[in-house]
Amino acid sequence: MSLPVSPFDAFRRTATRRPDLPFLIAPASAGLPYAPAGFRIAYGAAAEQVAQLRAAYAEAGYGAGARVALLLENRPDFFLHWLALNACGASIVPLNPDLRPEELRHQMRVAAPDLVVHLPEHAALIEAGVPATVPRILPGAALPPARTPRAAAEPGPEDECALLFTSGSTGLPKGCILSNFYFVNVADWYVRMEGVARMEADREIALTPLPFFHMNALGCTATGMMMIGGAIVPLDRFSARKWWPIVTDSGATIVHNLGVIPAILLQLPEDEAERRHRARFNFSPGVDAQHKLDFEARFRLPIVEGWAMTETGGTGVTCTAGHDYPPGLRCIGAARPGMEWRLVDDEGRDVALGQPGELWVRASGDDPRRGFFSGYLGDPEATAEAWAGGWFHTGDVMSVDAAGLFYFVDRKKSIIRRSGENISALEVEAALKDCPGVSAVAVTPAADPVRGEEVFAFVVSDRADSPEEALALIEAAAPRLSYHKLPGWVAFVPELPLGSTQKLLRGKLKTDAQAALEAGRAHDLRDRKAGLRKAG
Repeated sequence: MSLPVSPFDAFRRTATRRPDLPFLIAPASAGLPYAPAGFRIAYGAAAEQVAQLRAAYAEAGYGAGARVALLLENRPDFFLHWLALNACGASIVPLNPDLRPEELRHQMRVAAPDLVVHLPEHAALIEAGVPATVPRILPGAALPPARTPRAAAEPGPEDECALLFTSGSTGLPKGCILSNFYFVNVADWYVRMEGVARMEADREIALTPLPFFHMNALGCTATGMMMIGGAIVPLDRFSARKWWPIVTDSGATIVHNLGVIPAILLQLPEDEAERRHRARFNFSPGVDAQHKLDFEARFRLPIVEGWAMTETGGTGVTCTAGHDYPPGLRCIGAARPGMEWRLVDDEGRDVALGQPGELWVRASGDDPRRGFFSGYLGDPEATAEAWAGGWFHTGDVMSVDAAGLFYFVDRKKSIIRRSGENISALEVEAALKDCPGVSAVAVTPAADPVRGEEVFAFVVSDRADSPEEALALIEAAAPRLSYHKLPGWVAFVPELPLGSTQKLLRGKLKTDAQAALEAGRAHDLRDRKAGLRKAG
């Protein structure tokens, strides 16, 4: 059977073939505030609601080429609006509810949406971050006529399906244009994984606590399940206390998380509930090698590792499913067939087998960008730079063995990977530099046993070297930065490490951060910043 043309086409095929199959599931044990009894929505019932919404969007003029921002979290409304808009040929901009107004204003400037659909509890954020000229409605409200009416049309494979924002090494997040083929291609890779991750049509139930403004949940879980007639268990948040009852009660056969979640679950006291589930594997990129061994031994649930970026989609991707490798190593698996790759040094020369190098990737064949992102919206220079020399430069340093298995080493870009979130060091630095009394800032990742990495800030300031001043500093930055971007560690220093050309020596920062932690010269704000979660 041929691949679907779009996510809506994947949904439509399953809804037509098996309208009785469950599409969206949440058990009562999830304790969702908007659905305390849980829910179970079949493909056929969802298709009726999607058809009604599609007709309303089409009549209001939100057709091919329109772009609608959705702040609907992981609720059923998100899927209904996404599929209805996709059916019209329109694109979505899924929004993070934890954005600060300044961050949202940046995304609105880049995306320029025609409409914002949001939950009532996020009205204050929408009011502060969305231009007054952009109409906004609550789910279920009447749609305002589009300011620029567009006719609805069946989506094509290269048409924009979604605009997802991703942190880069050049400061503010960039808007990645993702086509319908991008999502279908990601899903096709996902549902064809081998070994313990092999999937069966009309039988899988995939549970994810990951947000649908990330490609993992939107491309793998959502589009993948629609493609094979599977069900989606979309959780708003991860809850360690509820985790195993939810996994069991939902009937999940596939569980998604990121590296931080297994680390948290390992800290829980043993409970018989952790063995009652029927999940076959845990798809969890970024797990610490030792945590993986401990998790699998305790919970008897294999962890499947992988690697991809928003930009690389399902073409530049690796996976451990179906492969054996030495235990205790951070293996991210083998490349998907059709992915060409190189590991290179700083001069762009190929490194020897087993040696670390930056990963460059592209698609084989006549179109090296097939299946990748379509570009950064409004930033052709950054797009061209990312594809310099005909290869996509990932910024990730890896090694590869004789069997073709990749092992993650480090990140070349200025990125901190905290609890699965990519954080731009430059964005955090810009916010901290504007704080009173600060003359210079450098931000780097520091290893964290639970979160994978934590934000570590070196600050040159006339402030006193004290925990109180460190906390006051991040309080001053809180209105501009989401909670997870605020530094967990702050060290006051007289100067930053600079090279002969006065360029910041970022490689040295990581070593200096580790030394400061070991010597007790950094202020630990990881717990104290919890009170700033709702700031801004």
